[in-house]
Amino acid sequence: MKSIVVQVPEPVYEDFHRHALKSERLDSDLIREAMEWYRKAYMGHRTSLRDRQPASVGGPIRPMEGDDDLLGGMIHDSRD
Repeated sequence: MKSIVVQVPEPVYEDFHRHALKSERLDSDLIREAMEWYRKAYMGHRTSLRDRQPASVGGPIRPMEGDDDLLGGMIHDSRD
């Protein structure tokens, strides 16, 4: 494991320390857990849309006709 030194405002550290005492854990455990949560939430592997495979959503509701308005059809579904 890598040791690091981090400077944080006193109120932030006091909150972590108080919570660690209440939960009978070490301050460092909470900080490691918070860093891991942040890493997964914001730094995780993200794929490009170009890398994704298209999803099948079935066939059309009805065949298109020459005067169909695609945007209007998406906004006002005839199934309603």
